[in-house]
Amino acid sequence: GTTFQVLDNGSPTPVGLVVILVVCLLLLSSVKVLSDFLNEQEQVSGSQATMQISYVPNGMDENSRTTANIVIDLYASQAPDHVENFIDHSVNGNYKSTIFHRIIDGFMIQGGDFQNNTGTGGYAADWYGICNGTRIANQSDCPNQEDWNIPDEANNGLTHLPCTISMAKTADPNTGGSQFFLIPSDIDHLDWLDGIHTVFGEVIEGCDHITTLSQVETGEMDRPAVTVVIFSATVDN
Repeated sequence: GTTFQVLDNGSPTPVGLVVILVVCLLLLSSVKVLSDFLNEQEQVSGSQATMQISYVPNGMDENSRTTANIVIDLYASQAPDHVENFIDHSVNGNYKSTIFHRIIDGFMIQGGDFQNNTGTGGYAADWYGICNGTRIANQSDCPNQEDWNIPDEANNGLTHLPCTISMAKTADPNTGGSQFFLIPSDIDHLDWLDGIHTVFGEVIEGCDHITTLSQVETGEMDRPAVTVVIFSATVDN
């Protein structure tokens, strides 16, 4: 019959107009869903962190204190847990007014211990199923957040090249929390760290400051003689 006829001699029938309208609405809806998905993926994989730091170059006095921005591309697709953890710590203000507590020339500068500022503290920003380096099934069995860690993502294809950021941890697996280290530009590939520590980003602006920082005078436990401060850490999608 003609009850559900869409076209009549090439022209849409009233039923056909309704069908065309419904199809158009479905197509528009699909396009919007796809667009939202792609935008979300772009935001996750394209996140950047900016750390504003303050330091005194080696051999200069406090009046020569330098303020600089370090911009880091975060690799969410290769290290999703580490990037999420770093973003959460940044957004929560945990890195604000902390210090780089350990600096070794020709190696790295290390910070992120918002708990003690000594390299003895720091923990994961959220629950990742790791408690004191051990995988456990239930968060209720590890109620103290200071015991939380993030799982290693070290075998992600990223290596410890100059101007990268990596997660600091103990020699044991899955013991990262909040501490990280930045590698200066004047060193070779630190290949002995590959597959052990997780690289999760690359410094795209300000690596020259990291290199200058790596040369400051240090004392006991490789602690800078003059405090190196992280004023803030922010994230842009």
